[in-house]
Formats: sequence, C-alpha cells, structure tokens
Amino acid sequence: MKFSYQEFDLSDVRTYPLASRKSKASAADFARPYVPASGVAGLLASLPRMLAAADFAAIVGALCAARAAGAGIIWGLGAHVVKTGLSPILVDLMERGFVSALATNGAGVIHDFEIALVGATSEDVDEALGPGRFGMAEETGRLLNEAINDGVARGLGIGQSVGSFLVERRAPHATLSLCATAHRLGIPLTVHVGLGTDVIHMHPAASGAALGEGSLRDFRYFVSNVARLDAGVYLNCGSAVILPEVFLKAVALARNRGVSLAGLTTVNLDFARLYRPQTNVVHRPTLGTGRGYNLVGHHELMIPLLAAACIEAQS
Repeated sequence: MKFSYQEFDLSDVRTYPLASRKSKASAADFARPYVPASGVAGLLASLPRMLAAADFAAIVGALCAARAAGAGIIWGLGAHVVKTGLSPILVDLMERGFVSALATNGAGVIHDFEIALVGATSEDVDEALGPGRFGMAEETGRLLNEAINDGVARGLGIGQSVGSFLVERRAPHATLSLCATAHRLGIPLTVHVGLGTDVIHMHPAASGAALGEGSLRDFRYFVSNVARLDAGVYLNCGSAVILPEVFLKAVALARNRGVSLAGLTTVNLDFARLYRPQTNVVHRPTLGTGRGYNLVGHHELMIPLLAAACIEAQS
C-alpha cells in the first residue's frame, strides 16, 4: 500500500502545565557569579550543582569522609602527573593525611627519581631519539637500577627501594620526591612495571630478576592496601592501561578473600575518557556496592583544584 501526503492532525494533542514537570535543571542548582576575594571556597560555592560540578563536590565529600573515618585513600599516578609538576601538591596532601598509599608505574618512578636528583625531568624525545641519546642519562640508568637491585635483594619492593635510596643518599631535591616523602612518612608507595617499557631497562645495570621480583612484591603490597578500602577512595590519575589493570586484579583478589569493599568510591581523572579506566576503575569495582566517577580535565588544573577543595573543606 502506498502512503499519501497527509499532514498529521495536531488538534487533540495533550499538554500539561510546565510547573508540574520534573526538570533536570533547576534555578536552585545554577552557578552563581564569583564573589571577588572569596578564594577557593567562594569559587567552589559558585559552581552549578549538576553534572561534573556535582560529581566534583561528591568526590571532595568522599575524600574528606574517608580521611575522617580512617577508611583509606589510595592515589594511582601515571607518569604525566609527576612530570607536570604536581609532586608538591601531592606531598602536601600526604602531610595532611589525604594519602594512605600511592601506586605508580615505571615511568612515574623515573620522573620522581630524576626530580629528586637534579630538580628536573622529562627529556625531549623527538630531539634525542634520532642521534641515539634517548633514555641514556647516566645517573638515571645506573643509580636507579642500583637502587632497585640493592633494595629488592634486601627484601624490599621497588617503591621502598627507591625511597630509602633517595633518603639515605640525601638527594638534593628529596622534598619534591613522592618516593622519598613516602619513605619518610611511612606511606606505602608501590611501583608496577611492564618490562621493556621504561628507559632504565635499556641500561646494562637493569636486572629482570630484580624488576620482576620487586614489581610482584609491590603488587602484593598493593592488593593489601586495596583490601583496606571499605568506604575508602581509589583515584586513578593519568594511567590508561597498567594501573587500571593492576587495580582490577587487586579488587578481584580482595573479594576472593571475602573483603566486600562496600562503599568504595573510585575516581578516574584524566584529560580523556578511555576504555580501561572507565571499565576497570569507574564501573566494575563499584557495581552494586559503591560509586565511580569520571573527572575529565588536565591534571595540572584538576589535581590542585581537588587538593584545594579538600583543604578548604577541612579548615
């Protein structure tokens, strides 16, 4: 049957009063103009109470509640977080009790080590790769491998090994180092390595046995830390693959041993939404038991803002 050109009859369309409708955006939740000189607290109060701004406030509340209850806050850090100059912010949070444990990857510990030694890090790969200089800094390859090899031989994980090395050698910029600060404060810092992914693996001092044993030891420390996160918070900041995968396995092992992780809050903070952080951090570990959040933005803006919000909330 062929249809014809026929206008639809609108004469009896049903309507309802606008005020009776449930609306997702209300004037009560709108942003407010910033009040000059009101500081961070004023800025946060000016944000709309919806979408990412509402999530941000909920994350701050979860962090403050976890700190107050001693429920645990673990920060998972990709290398980009360290090399964009955020170590002083994280060191301050460690001092203030907003960090129960830290986890990073091999590149993260390399940047931290270089900062502790010389106060600078992050070479220009485009410039260095052609002439064969990429990854060939003498101290990074020799001393960091030495720290790992010696520490693992003493029964330590990689994080412990590097932290103790920097403190014992009195690294000139140790106050900027997450590893050294973790060692000083007694906060666990674990390092999760993919063999062949880091520049120190290119050096003759690298030991696969030490890297493998130390990273596996750190994984087991990390599982113990995650197993303490009932009503706690896990933040994945800037790791797209390794830490989301490690975190999921830690959750699986904790639950295999009967730890429910009830009330767990997870946060993925990065400048893009990616599959593994969304699936392995935000969604799966909190399904039916907690809440996961995505904060999309640059680390060098979002982490200082998040830290300032937590500090303001505690003052």
